[in-house]
Amino acid sequence: MKLPEPPPARIVMSSDGLKLATYEWGDEDAPVVLVVHGFASSATLNFFRTGWTRDLTRAGFRVIGLDQRGHGSSDKPHDPSFYSLDRLVDDVLNVLDTYLIDEAHYVGYSLGARVGWQVALEMPDRITRAVLGGIPDGQPLTRFRTDQALDFLEKGEPVTDGITAAYLTMASAMPNNDLAALVALVRGMRGGIEPSPDNPPTVPVLFATGSEDAIIARSRLLADATPRGRFCTIPGRHHFNAPTSRQFRDAAVEYLGEPKPAVD
Repeated sequence: MKLPEPPPARIVMSSDGLKLATYEWGDEDAPVVLVVHGFASSATLNFFRTGWTRDLTRAGFRVIGLDQRGHGSSDKPHDPSFYSLDRLVDDVLNVLDTYLIDEAHYVGYSLGARVGWQVALEMPDRITRAVLGGIPDGQPLTRFRTDQALDFLEKGEPVTDGITAAYLTMASAMPNNDLAALVALVRGMRGGIEPSPDNPPTVPVLFATGSEDAIIARSRLLADATPRGRFCTIPGRHHFNAPTSRQFRDAAVEYLGEPKPAVD
């Protein structure tokens, strides 16, 4: 069966001059959900092909998807300085401002969840409710050997580290991925701001992590520390296949449809 095509990309300019691809589904007058994908993925792969945009629009939401810098149809610089967390957060702000959106729900997975944590911290007046899937409380891709990845890209040397090889294989299988840009992202984000139980966001957040994901205990720790946090286990899923879970989608749609919380 032929899969439906995603809508055409609408370009949003970042503050530092990059072209960011965005996509829109649903009624433009409906409440907005901004969806932000994980590492080496895209808005189309994480949220359109997996049924998220369908279920969210059926629930009465307008969905805006962002291809983060270095991913999908967005620009993919190879300089690590383009990939600080501050720049990724600023991209979200530019998308909201370009679409003239004052308030939105936020759904992010993995890298998108890590960005979402910081967005919720810095923009509590713009983010009304968030769903953060597969978020750890430590460095992204901690065991990813950027030295071996660079030697592979620049010299063709074999990658001996299993985790690094797995990520490169996964990234290579995704359409339009640029491995040099993805390695630059890992390098650029290391040493930056980290999610911490000591400084959680105050907006309502649903945390969701696969039962087979090694980071589940750390994800739960962040949820327990968040004043309006709630935790959901995604049964039978690991980090890479959790976004395809119907239970995850159903829990997120139900959570986002809850009444707006009263202001303290």
